[in-house]
Parts: sequence; C-alpha cells; structure tokens
Amino acid sequence: MSQRAWVEHLMGMPISIHVRCPDPSARDITRAVAAAYAELARMEDLFSIWMPSSQVSRLRRGEIVLSQCDPLITEAVRMGVKASALTAGSFTTKLPDATGELRFDPTGLVKGWAVDRAGTALTGLPGASWCINAGGDILAGRHRYVEPKGNDARPWRIGIEDPMDRSRITQVVPIVEGAMATSGTAARGAHLFDPIASEWSDRVASVTVLGTELVWADIWATALFVGGPTTQSAFTAFAADNPGYSWTTGPE
Repeated sequence: MSQRAWVEHLMGMPISIHVRCPDPSARDITRAVAAAYAELARMEDLFSIWMPSSQVSRLRRGEIVLSQCDPLITEAVRMGVKASALTAGSFTTKLPDATGELRFDPTGLVKGWAVDRAGTALTGLPGASWCINAGGDILAGRHRYVEPKGNDARPWRIGIEDPMDRSRITQVVPIVEGAMATSGTAARGAHLFDPIASEWSDRVASVTVLGTELVWADIWATALFVGGPTTQSAFTAFAADNPGYSWTTGPE
C-alpha cells in the first residue's frame, strides 16, 4: 500500500486529504480528491461569514431571505435548532457579531458538515482508505472491501494536544473509520460562545469527541466545552442518547 497527501487552504485553514491504496496517483483517486475539495469550496462559498458574497453573509445583511437561499442553508438552520435542543442549549448558531448583536452564524457546524459531505467522494474508491484533516478535526474512512483490521487498514494515528502545553501530545487515538473533533481555546483563544452564560468561554482546556459523523462530533465537542465545568447539562444530555460517540477532556 502506498500513501499520498494533498493540501489546500479553505475555510481559513489548511485541509489535507490522505489516501492509502495500491496506486494513489491513479486517475480515479485524483478525480475523487478534486471532487472532495470542490465540495469543501462550495460549502465555503455558501456559508462563509467572512466572504461578503456568500449567501450567509447576504442573509445576515438582509439582502436576501432564507427562502431565496440554497436548500443547504435551510438545512443548516434546522441542524442548529436540533443541536441546541440535543445539547440542552449548550450549542447555538446564533452568535454575537462585532456589535454584540446575535446573528445566524453556522460556523460551528459547517466545517464538520462540509468534511462529511466531502468524504462521500472518497468512500467508493476501490481498495482505498483515506483521512481528511481540517484544522485538527478528522474524518477517516475506507472502502467496504478494505478490512477494518490488518496491514491494509493501518489506523491513522491522531495526536491530541495538551491545551496547557501545545508542544506536548497527551494522547494518540488510532482511527480506521470515523470522526474526531476537538474544541478548546489553546489555539484560537476565546472563540467558543456559551449561549447559556451569554459569554465567550476563555478557560484553557479542551474536549475531544469521537463518533461516526464529524458534524456531530464537532457540535458535541463545542457543547461539552462550553457546558462545563460550571454546568453539567451538556454532559447529562450527551450521556442520555449518543451511541457510537465518546469524549475525553484535556487538563484544566
């Protein structure tokens, strides 16, 4: 098995795609990788709050209404409502803008969702296993004929940084198939909004969630981070009904 990596800068971060297969330079491989990046770029064009031309930016400015937007934006609104309900209010898509006014901002779910959608371009590649790394959030998959164990399914070994010392890895997680998302303040400071306390969380810690879909791993990582340690509502909600998902926290 050979391995090849591609990197493009999208959504304000480097996003890498790694493929293991007998010939990672084959035309079907490169075509699938291009399709995955095209989907990521399309999601950025629709949802970016930093691109004035995106539909979400135009929606936030009142230039268009939701019914005039791409159906994916309506779906993002629905996902945000669902996520808020499932996380006991610890996740929201209504975030303060530069003036402090709460506006629709699906940034917290779009990255994971975009990567999940991009991954569909890679799942059918015969004999291949693959991994997408979007700013440290991971989605891995394999073709159904690649066994989940053995040499052909060597796990992708993903390190979790110590939020107190980013030069140190606290844990290495082997992933053959599935998603891993980490939320915290070590890299980007106080960028996670606590909708219950109505403030940006600035404690130095991290929460990592593993699961089947990156969008929900990312949503839950954010909810568990802002939902603790002062309140336990998000942790209670997570424990109630999340088969296939687990979490671990960095030191505080």
